[in-house]
Amino acid sequence: MLPIDLKGKRALVAGVADDGGFGFAIAKCLIEAGATVCVATWPPALNIFLNLLERGKMDESRKLSDGTLLGFERIYPLDASFDRLEDAPAEIRENKRYKDTGDFSVAGMAARMRADFGEQPLDIVVHSLANGPEVKKPLLEVSRGGYLAAIGTSAYSLISLMQHLGPMLRPGAAVASLTYMASERAIPGYGGGMSSAKAALESDTRVLAYEAGRKWGTRVNTVSAGPYASRAASAIGIIGSMVKYCEKNSALPQVLEASEVGAATAFLCSPLASGITGATVYVDKGYHSMGMAVDGATVPTF
Repeated sequence: MLPIDLKGKRALVAGVADDGGFGFAIAKCLIEAGATVCVATWPPALNIFLNLLERGKMDESRKLSDGTLLGFERIYPLDASFDRLEDAPAEIRENKRYKDTGDFSVAGMAARMRADFGEQPLDIVVHSLANGPEVKKPLLEVSRGGYLAAIGTSAYSLISLMQHLGPMLRPGAAVASLTYMASERAIPGYGGGMSSAKAALESDTRVLAYEAGRKWGTRVNTVSAGPYASRAASAIGIIGSMVKYCEKNSALPQVLEASEVGAATAFLCSPLASGITGATVYVDKGYHSMGMAVDGATVPTF
């Protein structure tokens, strides 16, 4: 038996606001492997997330294999669009969903973690952050502001996390993010510059693997997950069709489970993957390997 053992490790999963997405599934797998986990949540969703936890609405999904309920070591507010609090415009800082959260910037979250756990408290960082305000628009119609917002929140935020959290990583630390096939192939309906953001994220993963590897000995990888009908993904508008298409046209004609992405990410962040860095790892039932659609086509059967 060769178990994933993360006992004594502390992880931060940035981008968890409910129990229905990849971020939560990754956090759960890390905890199952023995790690303690902090999560960072978008301020407008923070109170709802806390209320659902406190009222037991997530208890079923929080159940671990031993019957206990997972718990998060800390829950931090984070809007990764802003490196520092002063970067946020006044209308954001004074918004009722933000103003009582304290410093919700990347630097603010890093400072809170340092105050809570010391100067070098982290072994694992997971970037599960993506947002494209114009994701339903074709690229030919997206505005400059919408395009840059998608890039900033979905790709540059990984760089910002590394800049602020890199010095806080212990030796042998690992960083992982989530990407999607639209980075390398045209996916009609996945617009607003999000395909560009995912391409940037994958490119940055390779460069960060080199720079962070040489500077801190940190590994950096990204997981290219197949489409999954999470609450966040509903913003795309066609997620149901994407899931059905991939189920029918993948090497394994099955619907992807969030737990499969969680397990693969936990592996990449574990000592078992100590030789893997700068990689895009596909967890999509083999859809990425297909060169011809088989949905309704005449193909050999086995």
